[in-house]
Amino acid sequence: MTISLACPDWQQRIQSKSRSLVPNLPLDEAAARRAVTIFDKLRLPDVAGQPLLADAAGDWFRDIVRALHGSIDGVTGERNVREVFLLVPKKNSKTTNGAALMLTSLLINKRPNAEFLLIAPTQPITEIAFDQVAGMIEADPKLRDPKRIHIQFHLKKITYLPTGATLQVKSFDPKVLTGVKPAGILVDELHVVSGNANADRVIGQLRGGLISQKEGFLVFITTQSERPPAGVFKSELDKARDIRDGLREGAMLPVLYEFPDEIAKDEERWGDPTNWWMVTPNNGRSITVDRLNQEFQTAKDTGEEEFRRWASQHLNVQIGIGLRSNGWAGAPLWHRGIEPGLTLDAVIDRSEVLTVGFDGGGLDDILGLAVVGRERVTKRWLAWTHGFISPEGLERRKANRPLYEDFKGAGDLTYVDHLPEDVAGLVAVIEKVRASGRLAEVGADPAGLGLIVDALAEIGVSEENENLIGVRQGFGLMGAIKSIERKLADGSFKHGGQAMMAWCAGNAITQPTPTGMRIVRDASGYGKIDPLMALFCAVDRMAMNPTASGGPSIYEERALLVV
Repeated sequence: MTISLACPDWQQRIQSKSRSLVPNLPLDEAAARRAVTIFDKLRLPDVAGQPLLADAAGDWFRDIVRALHGSIDGVTGERNVREVFLLVPKKNSKTTNGAALMLTSLLINKRPNAEFLLIAPTQPITEIAFDQVAGMIEADPKLRDPKRIHIQFHLKKITYLPTGATLQVKSFDPKVLTGVKPAGILVDELHVVSGNANADRVIGQLRGGLISQKEGFLVFITTQSERPPAGVFKSELDKARDIRDGLREGAMLPVLYEFPDEIAKDEERWGDPTNWWMVTPNNGRSITVDRLNQEFQTAKDTGEEEFRRWASQHLNVQIGIGLRSNGWAGAPLWHRGIEPGLTLDAVIDRSEVLTVGFDGGGLDDILGLAVVGRERVTKRWLAWTHGFISPEGLERRKANRPLYEDFKGAGDLTYVDHLPEDVAGLVAVIEKVRASGRLAEVGADPAGLGLIVDALAEIGVSEENENLIGVRQGFGLMGAIKSIERKLADGSFKHGGQAMMAWCAGNAITQPTPTGMRIVRDASGYGKIDPLMALFCAVDRMAMNPTASGGPSIYEERALLVV
């Protein structure tokens, strides 16, 4: 039997202190009660008095225990809730509750020699998770009976002797997790796991290993990401949201403690402590809003980067841009310029004059392209950007592959099969802009023009035609950099909100020079900024207040003749 796990009224539910985010489901109530009873009898091992979870845990998590363990079909033996995606801020007993959930699953399981896995993103978190499970066992006189449970501390493995079933805590390592066929899996901090270049492949293999277990399950428990969501974390989060909102079907139970849309879009509202209880389900137990407020003030006083990082981890605020202490001053303002749906065609159609910039193109770089238009009447600057990457670039920066896949899926990054297909793609866009009759100039780093010069000359863009300009780099771009900062602040610079550009803006580092400053990327080479540098080049030319000079007349293009 297929059941709906949608919760389309979640925004009303999360604003009510009495309604669960787990929708009403057809459950085996006896099985659900038995699981909750076992869960409630476990004790917190690292709290004074070692209280029972019956007293220390919240009903919000008990609802998840009920839904997961009460969803097995009595006729087919199939589990209807095969997956859970729990998005919950830090300090809400995430790791402790996850440990208790997996121990409950081990004890309630009937399959002989079943294997359960609790997967943590790092070795330190692995230690914490295992200590919680082992501590719960040792705190219970019945469970610590060596005839019932055998604990192998060196293997971080627990065996329930009546069934031979095991629960093992492991760190996320593709070499260790490949080929396993567990009956139940919990993955802690998926947003951290997602940073592994092989994360999507390993998650796929874990799912594949569950297929043969009709009662098998997979649970993700995670906070928001400290940087813009990417890779397998983004794909699983998007799926959970779609199922919750009724936009797609699936066997994943989505329980997402995030602000309703109207609050999430308004920093004043999500930054108001009177609203924090909505995303703090364990309020009054492991954490209180008052304590959060104290930390909030400290984070805010530290600076914008720490403030946004804190908000992502403790309020589940999705950060649209990564920030750093020595980062570009425009990065914290980048979100102010977003105009959803601002496409290349829209920029061309709405602009009286256009400039183009490009940058990059090394074997491990993104060839960045930017088009900037000056809007008719308002004189606002409108921007559209794109990137091209070669197979060598994908191979050399494997850690960036999940991000690149997201950018490609959004239509912002093109994978080229062979060089110089990237140059052909860039020239095609510039030709489209030129054909509008509104192209003024194309600007680029003189050192990076290379064979692009010849390709552009074929469409009439060249130094001889005075519409291909070498733009000074380093401190020479300072005027363009400052122009965008000011225009982001006053609302006169608009862009489409592309995730690729938010990433690039967050990667940009400011370096002082004897005469000013310049923008560079981090030394690792993984944080690309080529599309952002292309934007600076286009802005450098737009700042010269140009007039359109290239291509056919707009009136000829529209079959009009003015005498």
